[in-house]
Amino acid sequence: MRLWLVERSHDTRNVVTITYATTDGDRIYRRQATVERLSRSPATAATERDPEAVETVDDPDRRERYAEEASRMAETHDPDDEV
Repeated sequence: MRLWLVERSHDTRNVVTITYATTDGDRIYRRQATVERLSRSPATAATERDPEAVETVDDPDRRERYAEEASRMAETHDPDDEV
């Protein structure tokens, strides 16, 4: 299952949470990494995950926002683009 980068946030411990979503916004996968690790292994525009490894998005507003951003990323980036 292909998911596209839709959100990136970080906390005070320098941990970055990267959220990928399907283009319909229904499913997400979250990856956490330190800023240092991301400098060695940057986030890409898309990722491939097994359906069992992703979560369902219950909130309709969030699902719509994720769908819009995932679709935009899919239209403007190759899956392996570093972003």
